[in-house]
Amino acid sequence: MKITGKRPSREKCAESGWFATDYLMDAPIDREFILKLKSLGGFVYLDMLKQPFFKIENNYYMIKGIEGNDYFRIAVHGKHEDELAKLEAFILNCVKE
Repeated sequence: MKITGKRPSREKCAESGWFATDYLMDAPIDREFILKLKSLGGFVYLDMLKQPFFKIENNYYMIKGIEGNDYFRIAVHGKHEDELAKLEAFILNCVKE
């Protein structure tokens, strides 16, 4: 699985100081990928749902998505945009494995 691109999120949250980006994948997100992200913060994974949902929260960012979709979202607080580069590097490492 690889990241094929990114785009500003359709959900607008800039007025609250958060900026979100959708990361596009070349394949549907699977359980293995979701579990690799677990160490990034407070982790919620509702795998019993028809469309399993995950969310990771930290003081500076939030990552969320649905298992089976070909994208996920990262929202970063505007004062901590430097966190985005760290997250991207971590995620790129996850998809290489």
